[in-house]
Parts: sequence; C-alpha cells; structure tokens
Amino acid sequence: MLSSFYQQSADTISFSREQGSRFAKLIADDFNPLHDHDAKKFCVPGDLLFSLVLNKYGVSKKMHFTFSGMVDENVNLTLPEGANEFDLSDGDKIYLTVKRDGESSTCQNLTENLIKNYVEFSGKTFPHVIIPLMGEQEVMINPSRPMVIYESMSIDLERLDIVSPSLEFLEPEFELKGKRGKITLPFVFKDGDKVIGTGEKNMLVSGIRTYCQETVDDLIDFYNQRKRDLKPA
Repeated sequence: MLSSFYQQSADTISFSREQGSRFAKLIADDFNPLHDHDAKKFCVPGDLLFSLVLNKYGVSKKMHFTFSGMVDENVNLTLPEGANEFDLSDGDKIYLTVKRDGESSTCQNLTENLIKNYVEFSGKTFPHVIIPLMGEQEVMINPSRPMVIYESMSIDLERLDIVSPSLEFLEPEFELKGKRGKITLPFVFKDGDKVIGTGEKNMLVSGIRTYCQETVDDLIDFYNQRKRDLKPA
C-alpha cells in the first residue's frame, strides 16, 4: 500500500517530491499547493508520516502524534526501535514525536483499514470543513498564502480485535486568537454501530483575514479546479 511512496536505505527513509505529491493527491485527496512536486516550499504530507509509523510499528490502543517540522525531499529520517515514545528525526531536527500506550497489533488488515479511513477523513477537511467552520466567526484563511499547519493527532481505541472499523466525523471546533487560530477535528471509530474508539486532529491557522464571500467562492473554485486538473489517473 505504501511502498511506492518512499524509499528506505538501512534504517533511514526519504521521499521524493513526486512520491509526496502523488500520495497527497492519490491517497489523501489533498491538493494543498505545499504538496505539489514543483512547489517552492514543498513538504511531505503529515498523513504519509502517520501512515508509515502505523505500517512500521503497528497500531496501539492509544497513540499521539506531534508534528514539529516540515519534511522535504532532502530529509533522511531515521527509523528508531519501537518504544512507548520515539522521534522521527534526521539526527539534528525532530520532525515527528510518537507516543504509544496499551496493547499493540500488527494485523495488516487493521493497519491498512485504519490508514485508509483516517487519511480519507483528513483529506476532506479542506475546504469542506475548515472554510465553513471559520466562516461561522466571520473570518477566513489568507487566500494568497493559506497557512494551515498539521499540529497533532491522537487515537484512543477500546480494543484491537477489529478488522474494518469505520470513521465518523463529530462536530469540529475553531478557537480564534487574533490572526491565528486552532482547529480541532474530532472523530469516532465504529465497529458496526458501536463506538470502539475516539480521536482528533489539531491544526493551526495563521494569517487569518476578515471573511469575504466572493473571495471564499473564488478560493473554493480554484481548489476544485486544481483537483480536476491534478488528480492522478
């Protein structure tokens, strides 16, 4: 599922611009310009790092991911031994901190299903969730430089003897502080109709502007056109 989106040499992994861009558009349905292969400030999608951690270390009942740096094509990340807490770093800078607790599972079906469900959920947040959520407080992102940064995410599962959990949105929250804000996107995992886990994704927004419907409409049209033009076959 993930082998074509990174390369590994001994205990390090790296990503080309094409790999990061293709994962964003093909798997995550994410058309953020930061993930374009020719972007001036390219970065690998955080969801690709999350997916690789699950693929390499398995699924734990409790997991927390803190993103602290933007990975580009020049970064070689060291894969440490699995532990309750570990970092993905290049030896000098930490890009992702992972904390795990409770039982773990390396079931491939569970891992791939969890990755697929979460990444699809994550990719739908912009513009479908974020823009209307901010609009409720009469603000919007900077259309010329939309800075929406993946800060952290967490998962808390009641049990691991499941194969195909589904993911369901809950009511999102937006905390506005001047020209910055924090978006919290909560969700639950279900096994059939029963809730068997919770989670949330946290994002930071900067350069916030006063809401303008015409500008928002143009931004959504631009994003949707990019999606039509750039979606891989």
